[in-house]
Amino acid sequence: MIRVLFVCLGNICRSPMAEAVLRSKVAKAGLDDQIEIDSAGTGDWHVGEPPHEGTAEILSKQNISTEGMKARQVKEADLLHYHYVVAMDAGNLGELHEMAGVKPTTSLSRLMDYVSESEIEDVPDPYFDGNFKEVYEMVEVGCERLLEHIRNEEGI
Repeated sequence: MIRVLFVCLGNICRSPMAEAVLRSKVAKAGLDDQIEIDSAGTGDWHVGEPPHEGTAEILSKQNISTEGMKARQVKEADLLHYHYVVAMDAGNLGELHEMAGVKPTTSLSRLMDYVSESEIEDVPDPYFDGNFKEVYEMVEVGCERLLEHIRNEEGI
C-alpha cells in the first residue's frame, strides 16, 4: 500500500481538499486498493473539526465527498508511516523537516513541486482570503500531477 499524507496549517482547508481530490482521482483510476490518502495539520487549533465550509462547498460542487473527514495534527510517526508527505507551502514543509530531524523519513515535498510549469510554489491559505476556487484549481492540477508521479515511481 502506498501512503500519501497532505499537510497544511490547521487541516481544515487545503490539506483536506487535497485529500478529497486525490481520493476521488485514485478511485476513478481504480487504485483505491493500492493508495491510502490522509491529511493533517501542523497546528492543533482545529483538531476534530470537519473541513472548512468553503472547502466542503467547493468540493460538493465537484461531487467530491468530505464525509467522515476530521482535522488532526501531524505526528512524528506519520513521517515514518507515509511514503509521500506533501505540504501545501514552504512554512509547513519547514515544520515537517524540523519534525523529521536527522531520522530517515519519507519523501517530503510541496504539492506545487509536481506542477513543473507553475511559477507559484505555495498553495495559498483560503482561510484568510476566502479564495477557495483558486485553491481548488491549484489542488486539482497538483493532485493530478502527484498521481502521475506516484504511478510512474511505483509502477502502478
